[in-house]
Amino acid sequence: MPLRLYMDVHVPAAITSGLRRRGIDVLTSQEDGADRLSDDRLLGRSTELGRVLFSQDDDLLSVAAAWQLESTPFNGVIYAHQLSAGIGTLVNDIKLVLSCCSATELANCVTYLPLK
Repeated sequence: MPLRLYMDVHVPAAITSGLRRRGIDVLTSQEDGADRLSDDRLLGRSTELGRVLFSQDDDLLSVAAAWQLESTPFNGVIYAHQLSAGIGTLVNDIKLVLSCCSATELANCVTYLPLK
């Protein structure tokens, strides 16, 4: 089964649109009615839905690190700093990660973009 993505509230719509045009199953936190959840609840929601979370929120990295230390399972986080790369690069890198990695490989990990 292809990996599915969950978008944090602050991710530009152009990234979501670009991924959808490339056939990626994307659900935004806004579409899910979860756009006001705290970072830890958002990570929990993405895991509950069986989706990898994409975020550009630095605070979410602290939540993921805490969950790793506590051995709290999550489906994985793909993270890119807001100024790290252009939209096209991020769309291509996210698609590549989701195409090449299994759910097991991404689980309980943070994957940093852009890929180098």
